[in-house]
Amino acid sequence: MANSEDTPQKPHAIFIPYPLQGHVTPSVHLAIKLASRGFTITFINTQYIHHNTSRAKPNDDIFSSARDSGLDIRYTTVSDGLPVEFDRSLNHDQFMAALLHVYSAHAEEVVEKIVRSAKPRVCCLIADTFFVWPSMIARRFGLSYVSFWTEPALVFTLYYHLNLLRLNGHFGCQDVREDPIDYIPGVQAMDPKNLTSYLQDTDTSTVCHQIIFRAFEDARSADFVLCNTVEDLEPETISALQAKMPFYSIGPIFPSGFTKSNVATNLWSESDCTKWLNNKPRGSVLYVSFGSYAHVSEKDLKEIANGLSLSKVDFVWVLRPDIVSSDDADLLPVGFREEVADRSMIIPWCCQNTVLTHPAIGGFLTHCGWNSILESIWCKVPLICFPLLTDQFTNRKLVVDDWKIGFNLSNRKLITKEEVSNNVKRLMSPLGKANKKAISQVGNTLENALKPNGSSEKNMGKFIKDLKAKIQGKYDILQA
Repeated sequence: MANSEDTPQKPHAIFIPYPLQGHVTPSVHLAIKLASRGFTITFINTQYIHHNTSRAKPNDDIFSSARDSGLDIRYTTVSDGLPVEFDRSLNHDQFMAALLHVYSAHAEEVVEKIVRSAKPRVCCLIADTFFVWPSMIARRFGLSYVSFWTEPALVFTLYYHLNLLRLNGHFGCQDVREDPIDYIPGVQAMDPKNLTSYLQDTDTSTVCHQIIFRAFEDARSADFVLCNTVEDLEPETISALQAKMPFYSIGPIFPSGFTKSNVATNLWSESDCTKWLNNKPRGSVLYVSFGSYAHVSEKDLKEIANGLSLSKVDFVWVLRPDIVSSDDADLLPVGFREEVADRSMIIPWCCQNTVLTHPAIGGFLTHCGWNSILESIWCKVPLICFPLLTDQFTNRKLVVDDWKIGFNLSNRKLITKEEVSNNVKRLMSPLGKANKKAISQVGNTLENALKPNGSSEKNMGKFIKDLKAKIQGKYDILQA
């Protein structure tokens, strides 16, 4: 017999985000969204992520203020198999190997502990799609498995149809085809250069490739897939996926006030640019950031710096200390900081949402991380694209080719300061008006999706209803 406290009307989900900044942020806000709809959530961060968010903003429990507002979110941490002080950014392959081979044992141990003791009874596991083990752990403990995809549906479907890319000679073979890919369900013919970086690699034996292959095998066993995108942005791709699986587009997933999040998600201390921006004319400042993880070559960094100097445009540049894999203290060109001192703010990290919403911001030079793109669209700030890694090349295609809300920093392999300067001036001048108009329309699409009757709100409601029906089925069997 099931305990009378165990009811499918208040589902208890264990939530395990992938331990990278770009995955943790939407996971935290999805957890809050589900808790505000009646879920009990137990959120499991790695000790490394917790250590860094605590250092940036001291806290023992990132959800304490969410609980004070009445939400039932519990919080615990687990080792990812590496020491907290180990540099995961500069030792990417060792970090990925730990996530592939070691982390699952730690995760399984903590899941078992929660499942055995928690009230109300745990009924489902929500985990990032990039993990290779969630369906196995969910099965072991009799939980429904919800796979959470933090990137666009287009990237999901490319990985999901890896076998088609392989069969057709666009991936994983000696002489890779260079003609358009026109056989992925729900995807218009696309140039292979728009595939993710891992799908363009010739060496497919790396740890990251092993993770992708195994993760998308595992995802086929998911009971539900939640995706941080919007139906009206990728209608054909989403429709084709829904013919194969219960796939729900529920994005964009932001904190409820967009700029005001009472939960610590950033891994670095934030610098405040507001006072500086307050003194700048409307739409006159370029925001530059290449995200939380990918690295830039020293040569590209210097060309970008010299291009910004040449452009004479005001800018805020988020320059992570580890942006270049180097021991040099300062990789910017000699004299650059002095040259641009009166029209720039160069900082290690900031609250991106706060900067993007400031009226002085007129453009965003970005690495094309998916969170950055969604945030920029929401704030109706047009983009210059400089993809570096993984999904960013595919995201660039959506921005530049499909939605026309930005353009490329360079159309060549090697970027030059002249090209950087010209493109920055183009975006920030009246010539960028077409991009501004397009992004305003796409921004409205995002806003509409989150309205009470919008597509994402409806999809979230449908997901919760479908999940509860599945839990009820299991509950009825337990009661019998």
